Amino acid sequence: MLSATEIREKFLRFFQENDHTVVPSSPLIPADDPTLLFTNAGMVQFKKVFLGREKRDYTRAVTSQKCLRVGGKHNDLENVGRTRRHHTFFEMLGNFSFGDYFKERAIALAWTFLTRELGLDRDKLFITIFFDDDDAHRLWQEVAGVTPDRIFRLGEKDNFWSMGDTGPCGPCSEILYDQGEGMACSPDCAIGVCDCDRYLEIWNLVFMQYDRDQEGNLSPLPRPSIDTGMGLERISAVCQGVYSNYDTDLLKSLITDTARKSGKEYGRDQDNDVALAVIADHARSSAFMIADGILPSNEGRGYILRRLIRRAFRFGRHLGLADPFLYQTVQVVVRDMSMAYPELEKSRDFMIRVVRQEEERFSETLEKGLLLLEEELKKLGSLQVNTVPGETAFKLYDTYGFPLDIVNDIAEKRGFNVDETGFQECMHDQRQRARAAWKGSGNAGLGEVFSSLEGGVPQTSFVGYDRLQAQGEIVLLVDQENRSRESLSQGEKGWLVASRTPFYAESGGQVGDRGRIQGSRGQAMVRDTQDPAAGAVVHQVEISRGELYRGDVVDLTVDEGRRVATARNHTATHLLHLALRRVLGEHVHQAGSLVDEKRLRFDFTHIQALTGDELERIEEEVNSAILSDYQVLVKVMDYSQAVKEGAIALFGEKYTDRVRVVSVGDISMELCGGTHLRSTAQAGTFCLVSESAVGSGMRRIEALTGWDALNYWKGMRRNVDSLQEALKVAPNQLVDKVLALQEQVRELARENKALSQKISAEQGRDIASEKKMVGRVPLIVRKVDVGDVDGLRSLMDDIRSKLNSGVALLGTRNKGKPMLLLYVSKDLHGSFTAPELIKEVAKEIKGGGGGRPDLAQAGGSDAQGLDRAMQRLEEILAERMT
Repeated sequence: MLSATEIREKFLRFFQENDHTVVPSSPLIPADDPTLLFTNAGMVQFKKVFLGREKRDYTRAVTSQKCLRVGGKHNDLENVGRTRRHHTFFEMLGNFSFGDYFKERAIALAWTFLTRELGLDRDKLFITIFFDDDDAHRLWQEVAGVTPDRIFRLGEKDNFWSMGDTGPCGPCSEILYDQGEGMACSPDCAIGVCDCDRYLEIWNLVFMQYDRDQEGNLSPLPRPSIDTGMGLERISAVCQGVYSNYDTDLLKSLITDTARKSGKEYGRDQDNDVALAVIADHARSSAFMIADGILPSNEGRGYILRRLIRRAFRFGRHLGLADPFLYQTVQVVVRDMSMAYPELEKSRDFMIRVVRQEEERFSETLEKGLLLLEEELKKLGSLQVNTVPGETAFKLYDTYGFPLDIVNDIAEKRGFNVDETGFQECMHDQRQRARAAWKGSGNAGLGEVFSSLEGGVPQTSFVGYDRLQAQGEIVLLVDQENRSRESLSQGEKGWLVASRTPFYAESGGQVGDRGRIQGSRGQAMVRDTQDPAAGAVVHQVEISRGELYRGDVVDLTVDEGRRVATARNHTATHLLHLALRRVLGEHVHQAGSLVDEKRLRFDFTHIQALTGDELERIEEEVNSAILSDYQVLVKVMDYSQAVKEGAIALFGEKYTDRVRVVSVGDISMELCGGTHLRSTAQAGTFCLVSESAVGSGMRRIEALTGWDALNYWKGMRRNVDSLQEALKVAPNQLVDKVLALQEQVRELARENKALSQKISAEQGRDIASEKKMVGRVPLIVRKVDVGDVDGLRSLMDDIRSKLNSGVALLGTRNKGKPMLLLYVSKDLHGSFTAPELIKEVAKEIKGGGGGRPDLAQAGGSDAQGLDRAMQRLEEILAERMT
């Protein structure tokens, strides 16, 4: 019996021996693809290759790709645990041809691997093809020897594949495995008739021929290609002789671990089996998501992770697991899968902390939320209503952190539906933010402008790593109206592309260069530099003198001071990244950055605020590296070799086969296309300015280097000097002096409060003596000057103690705004309550309020109405008591 690990290794080795390049799995976060929330198929990382927009050093590839299908078009969440074959996380084995071989070779390779390498019985294999794909029908017979009665023609729903609503697509051919009559859904079970598990799809061969646009139109791809996908979980089940993916060695150890913790036995109870399967699946998804830099949040990908962890925790409660447990389950994922995916082991400790913290947070609100839902279901049942209102589902989400699928799970088991439309209406704003959180960014608009030009964007030779001056020919001029021009004249602005440039285009968080372009007939100032298309560098220019013409040979000169200052901050960013990983742990990953000539900003994954001690150690680490004067070296090498040597690749970034590696001595190694110093000492010094949160599980550090850091410290020193002079103490006594002053202020505040309470008590006695009768009700009304809400309440408490029966209204101004506090003794509640009265009275100050039957408070915007409010209360009582 083959293990899943052996199948994965056999697959990669087989195709490598057939001239395929083994390409590592790309991250779960798709690089440069705003149409996808997660990588959901093996071909995602090759999308631009299929479209002809990117070229690789190979034309054949093989991968074992980690995938997520939860959210978006491909969403298997609701089926997880309820079927034998659905998962949120899975591995996709795939082989690819980029304009190399096509149908014949793809069929031959697939058939050989299944029947020879895995030893599957030919008689149990069946084939489906697209209904009009006569070539595939013929080739399966000629190449694989499959008889016509085992080949089935099906429609677009089954045998035409696309990655999403738009993008590469084409007819496909599926290989099915007959699991036997025991798995049939009925005597009439047949291919194309039902979707049961007897004829199990194990491999899909996509004959990639078209690109589908947003209108649904199909256009031929530049080169017909092959994209195949075989789920490792499914083929493992077939090879291991089991009928459920959850019985394979990929998931069984996870199920066994949770069953042992809960004291349940897998296979004895259907509801328990579903819970055990869901936990196993969600543990894998959570582990891989965190390892790829995704953290729980209320937006985008982070919200999906939060849903999975909380859903698993809720199913754990069903099994009797009251305390956090999933943080232990993800450790089993690391143990079983880190050989194939080393990033799991690197993130292990951080992963445990993240999952446990999320479980603990949800545990705090789970019981309250379940109680609220139970009460709602009982109420709906008594009213014979079988739909949970969307507002209730949203309240459970917003207040108690209940994802909608948890509400659905519980409601469905009790025979209720959930008004998902109403829920989505309540969630509209959050959904908009979530969508914005994962949509791509960059120079898409600029790219559209240049791609729409006839002939596209000319390629540029970038020489700016080694020099700040170069000579090149102007090959394109574009004005502000996005029109291609032969020339631009003094005062005009636009874009300029040269055949050769030293200007660095904005990329990887580093801003674009500025400078000037000098020609024989004119000069332009470069305000920015961008790269709207691969291999093209465009300069945003303003013609400062004369004219520049297409075809002119010009001198391009980068602003040296700005470039060097930017390089200081970029090299310091690498040192900061290193320091963060050393001080906080290797779970820290760069999540974004901004590097310009004035400062650096660095976003990174971490789940809590940094302590003062941690910040001090980080600053010391960076400055120590600067003072050590490490050499900064740059090498270009194969991506796989760079990663093997320990280079850090950024999550979400897409790299070519040849990459630029920036090394700082022997302490730091990162893939980076930016400009850097020659040695760390050139950074001068490093100063941390701020540390803050930018989202759940995301922190931000801002820092300065060189002259900017020195100027910052000079400013701080001036502040200290000013304080020293004002407080008349030495610098080393400043802290003690400030602490003593703070204590003095607190003591004065305590004395002031005691005095105010004494005055209020005396004032209360005076006010209580001023009561008058309105009908049979004693009434006290008074405008007072107490300054704040606490003073007003203290005064009212004193009046209440002296008013056995009656109504009291106090009014004051708090920071210029009117405020009312109204008391009604308990014996009068049969006639009216404090909230009833204050609702009417507050209208006079253009406000509103509420409270308990005996005490209500109101605020407003019109302080001139306080007198009228007092008078209005007397009028109301007179009307009520007559």
